[in-house]
Amino acid sequence: MTTLFAWRYFKSKKSTNAINLISRISMVAVAVVTAALVVVLSVFNGFEHLVEELYADFYADVKITAAQGKWIKTDAVLMQQIQQHAAVKAVAPVIEERAMLLQGGDKSIVWLRGVEPNYAAVSGVPKHVLRGEFLLGSQETPAIVMGTGVENGLQIVAGQTIEPITVYLPNRLASINADATEALHSTNAFAAGAFSIQQEFDNQYAFTNAAFMRFMLDLQPQEASAIEVAVKPGKDVNDVANALQKQLGQNFVVTSRYQQNQALFAAMQIEKVIIMSVAFLILLIAAFNIISSLTMMVIEKEKDIAVLQAMGANGQSIAGIFLQLGGILAGVGGLLGAALGIFICWGQQTFHWVKIGGQSFIIDYYPVQMRWSDFVVVGIIILIISLIAGYAPSRRALRMQQSLR
Repeated sequence: MTTLFAWRYFKSKKSTNAINLISRISMVAVAVVTAALVVVLSVFNGFEHLVEELYADFYADVKITAAQGKWIKTDAVLMQQIQQHAAVKAVAPVIEERAMLLQGGDKSIVWLRGVEPNYAAVSGVPKHVLRGEFLLGSQETPAIVMGTGVENGLQIVAGQTIEPITVYLPNRLASINADATEALHSTNAFAAGAFSIQQEFDNQYAFTNAAFMRFMLDLQPQEASAIEVAVKPGKDVNDVANALQKQLGQNFVVTSRYQQNQALFAAMQIEKVIIMSVAFLILLIAAFNIISSLTMMVIEKEKDIAVLQAMGANGQSIAGIFLQLGGILAGVGGLLGAALGIFICWGQQTFHWVKIGGQSFIIDYYPVQMRWSDFVVVGIIILIISLIAGYAPSRRALRMQQSLR
């Protein structure tokens, strides 16, 4: 019965125009904030998904390093032990060291990664090559594939510049007091290609042949900085990392892609919580309009309350009418706002209405990704707001019912 009366009060025309106006304003306010929340969260999800894809292309699903020391011995027994895991798709050793690239009068300090020919099986970097090819050369004739930021710093065009690049790497066998000529190994390499993923990687990383890196760093044939692992589609990378950690023991540190970038992904989740918190506060302000309209409606319906009391309705039932009416006002506004938000997100996904300024970003429009979990959270927020908005007027109706006895 309470729901029926609440719905009739919602649809009926109020005797005072102010009540009608405030009720409509409150619904519009809830609708606008809900639509804005849906759109903002969806755009945030779009950027989050884009960042995850870019990081997935650069960082391996799982990375294995030594628990102590810098180098890990990638012997056949260890590699086979990793590959035997049911969820492992591919495995590749990586040698990474700080290096200086010099071309003419220009130089660039980079993280130089020596990788094997099968590196494309564990990394998406090769598919992001913009100029030239992902060629690594050999120990005798090394080639370098660099980020576009490194390429710009050296003032070259990868794949086209004929002049060689001088590569400087630390001499691991040099004494502490060695001069610059003894502390560094140097040799020439050619720029085979340039990749572009995002600025963080493009400005700092370059790739070359693993055998060349081992030779320059005086490493043994099976030594590497890390072992990168690709996980089969559909498998959880965190679960695989945990399983490999248990399997390999305490001599190794096994981290998933998310654990390698834990600070980034944690910050993104915190930002999302902040967005929802701000939207909740805005909706809370909008709830005051609902409280005002319901309070005036309680006063307007004093005779109806008396009639309901005479018919045997108790105070809880009468209070429930206005509590549910608050829920209807907030719910209708929320549904309209959600529908508007979905339409805007669909339009952005389909027609790319809003563009991103500039030419340097990987896409030229704001990405959008709608998630059911966000709609559930928005629904819970609106439910809380409706309870807050309906509580005070329902208590007033209860007190009025008691005073009419």
